[in-house]
Amino acid sequence: MKRNEPEGLAQRRAEMIVLVQSGQLTATEAARRLGVSRKTYYQWERRALEGMVGALGEKASGRPPKIRDEQKEALQKRLGGLEERERIRAQVERIRSVVAESKDSAEKK
Repeated sequence: MKRNEPEGLAQRRAEMIVLVQSGQLTATEAARRLGVSRKTYYQWERRALEGMVGALGEKASGRPPKIRDEQKEALQKRLGGLEERERIRAQVERIRSVVAESKDSAEKK
């Protein structure tokens, strides 16, 4: 449906297609009611039926697979590495602090 078409127009077209497909209306009459040529009506009908077949086709069950975002994955990997380095740096600082306290304690004795 085009952006400038009211939703009701698409609904009306769908109703006409259903009436024609069920034998309650001819394509000529549906085209006349919609104010278009039979050729245009048949184009709409073909598109509608193709869309319906596509919508009713077999689909994989469950959630759709996540789309990989390689840039996001690279940034997450880099962040993980930076977090690991920061964790190690903090441990080294704690060890240095303990060593420094030990030296100070030993020198005071």
